[in-house]
Amino acid sequence: MHREAATPTDPSYARQPGHDHAERNGDGAEHTAMAAFEHGTDAQIIKRVNTMTPLVTPTPGPGASSTLRREVLYALRTGGPASPDQVADRVGASRTGVLQQLRTLETAGLVSRSLSRHGVGRPRHVYDLTPAAQELFPANYGALAQSFLTAIRSIGGETLIRDVFEARRQQLRSRIRSRLEERLPSSASLWDRVREVASYQDETGYLGRATRDQDGTIRLCEHNCAISGVSVPYPIACQEELELFGEVLGATVTRECHIASGDRSCTYRVEPLDG
Repeated sequence: MHREAATPTDPSYARQPGHDHAERNGDGAEHTAMAAFEHGTDAQIIKRVNTMTPLVTPTPGPGASSTLRREVLYALRTGGPASPDQVADRVGASRTGVLQQLRTLETAGLVSRSLSRHGVGRPRHVYDLTPAAQELFPANYGALAQSFLTAIRSIGGETLIRDVFEARRQQLRSRIRSRLEERLPSSASLWDRVREVASYQDETGYLGRATRDQDGTIRLCEHNCAISGVSVPYPIACQEELELFGEVLGATVTRECHIASGDRSCTYRVEPLDG
């Protein structure tokens, strides 16, 4: 069984968005996303929101390590719209520091600002979270998906489960094929197609990468299973992925490593149909 050893210095390594943080941190996707959020630039924050990556861990307890930016977000989520002074009181920080974070979050489209009149005197600025900020907080879509599949199985058994995953594969096939047609010429090589599919998988949470060995062997690697809560109890999800890659790449695809079987990645060897 081959286990890929591509590194950022390998010329065949296809760098995809978000890999820098993943390579520097070994504590998992949640740690990686949070590090990018806490210390990243405005552009990085916006990118994380656009890729719908949860960035915030559960509310820190007393003495827990956290950042002011995260505390400001929680203060607005739990306490509602507030002025910089009010947010500073909630998090126990200086107004200057809080205002700096609010402006950064506003630039990133995560916080909105409005004027509010409060008694006599000049109106004050009040900040609140935007809908985009929802993606920064924990979600439990995996449990929801599992409950749906359990209900589907109770209604139609394994036959209906297969139909559901086949319909999902057809939807993904259409989506990926459209992307390949938009971004690549019709004469694109197999390597170019694999790189584009890896990029798509990376954007959807799989930490997708494409590698090419010196002998020309091409592999599509996924270093994270974005549907692990489903793929383990429903192995058909993995089989459908294997078939999906063969269809969209027009190639012979062989799985060499499998996260659900205990490997560190799902790795697929991709070969021309006439190879």
